[in-house]
Amino acid sequence: MNRSNFWNRVRFGGGVGLGFTNGGFNGSISPSAIYQFNDQFASGLSLNFNYAKFNDDKLLAYGGSVLSLYNPIPYLQLSAELEQLRINREFDDGTFRLEDNYWSPALFLGVGYTDRNFTLGIRYDVLYDDEKSIHANAWMPFVRVFF
Repeated sequence: MNRSNFWNRVRFGGGVGLGFTNGGFNGSISPSAIYQFNDQFASGLSLNFNYAKFNDDKLLAYGGSVLSLYNPIPYLQLSAELEQLRINREFDDGTFRLEDNYWSPALFLGVGYTDRNFTLGIRYDVLYDDEKSIHANAWMPFVRVFF
């Protein structure tokens, strides 16, 4: 395979998120790149960065993931994503301060409706831990866009 053919099969995408609440802010960015092996299978890497501040509590999460996408039929996408995040949390209620730093793995299995470069679906974290995960629960909707 020549070099130009390789780059014609690479697709870029990712996600951006912003959230504002009374006393809080959450921002995230996750650029991704995948290699489209054929019409059915693609695989790639993603970087993840998330910052949240609610009153005096703070969270910083960063890391990466490996993503595989499979389209058994044109409008159905199955996905698997292994993610590893470094979590740095600070809790402060005015009298007590707690700092917590640890690694948090996740294994997302997902299904989605796809049309060209856009996918809308839901994924489930089979390694979900309600005390360590930065997500509210194991089920999460997602939107993927690759160009």
